[in-house]
Amino acid sequence: MSDRETIEPLAEVEAESLDIDDEGLEVAADGTLYEHRRVVADKGQTLLRVDKFLMEHLRDTSRARIQRAAEAGCIHVGGRPVKSNYRVKPLDVVTLMLDHPRMETEIVAEDIPLDVVYEDRDLLVVNKPAGLVVHPGVGNYTGTLVNALAWHLREDPRYNPNDPGVGLVHRIDKDTSGLLVVAKTPEAKTDLCHQFFVKSTKRLYNALVWGAFEAAEGRIEGNIARDPRDRQRMTVFPPESEVGKPAVTHWRVLEAFGPVTWVECRLETGRTHQIRAHMKHIGHPLFADERYGGFEILRGQPTAKYKAFVQNAFDLCPRQALHARTLGFRHPRTGEEMYFESELPEDLTLLLKKWEQTRTLPPAPTL
Repeated sequence: MSDRETIEPLAEVEAESLDIDDEGLEVAADGTLYEHRRVVADKGQTLLRVDKFLMEHLRDTSRARIQRAAEAGCIHVGGRPVKSNYRVKPLDVVTLMLDHPRMETEIVAEDIPLDVVYEDRDLLVVNKPAGLVVHPGVGNYTGTLVNALAWHLREDPRYNPNDPGVGLVHRIDKDTSGLLVVAKTPEAKTDLCHQFFVKSTKRLYNALVWGAFEAAEGRIEGNIARDPRDRQRMTVFPPESEVGKPAVTHWRVLEAFGPVTWVECRLETGRTHQIRAHMKHIGHPLFADERYGGFEILRGQPTAKYKAFVQNAFDLCPRQALHARTLGFRHPRTGEEMYFESELPEDLTLLLKKWEQTRTLPPAPTL
């Protein structure tokens, strides 16, 4: 391995450390970390900050990216995470560690249908359907949104799907639907990433959650980290704790159906599974969210008829009822304010119509 090599996976780190991961990265189920890059300091190495050290040995990246990787716990020395100010010593082994294996094959263009709601020379906005994985990862190396983008932009000589300097700016879960912005050029990606980092973008989500709220709106604050008992989900820790990353979600009731509530969520941060984890934390798991306990009857009438009704609702929308509805940002080249809104997909539309029927049901004790 050459000392002077690219650090492509820092594009992955960006999604976590820039607060632009939205509702989730596809990650290894057991929390295992995988080595993506390794640089060994020589015997004559003078004491040098690790961010400066990596800048000397890796090309096509920036010191800011390396610092964000360190903040995210992805830069290790001797097997342990270090901060940017760690001073590299002779024979230190510096590695970049991520929670998914390094892909050994290039991203292949695949003719997968894309719902492109806007496109120009710098970027495009796509409306992702539920069920489509955003980026190749563990168990999903093909058939992803990235493969679809590679096909859609196959005639654009500027776009290389294997170049981390272009492509996805943020992500949403496989089973979350909604809007995503994709950068065609390095300049566009850098600018858009910065907008997500400073929280100047405008994003609203819609979700159907279990239970009724006493207030019309509220705020959830709590650090989010991987659940030590289940590495496939996230959990919430006190804001003052040193565990996890700070996260804030604002919610507002749009429509109440008794056993469930249709809400709007606005994110101050974009942690992995943030809405799903925060809503579960306050006792309102997302409807049909199996990973967070929402794929069971949590509220309503203790009758066979009602249970059959809810099962039918699960059949209409057998995935977490979450939709990335709006997306707003400043155009990276023109400076124009851009705003997009996505209509609800059919499964969520049918689900809401189904729950409207509960308005005619008589009140009954909660399960």
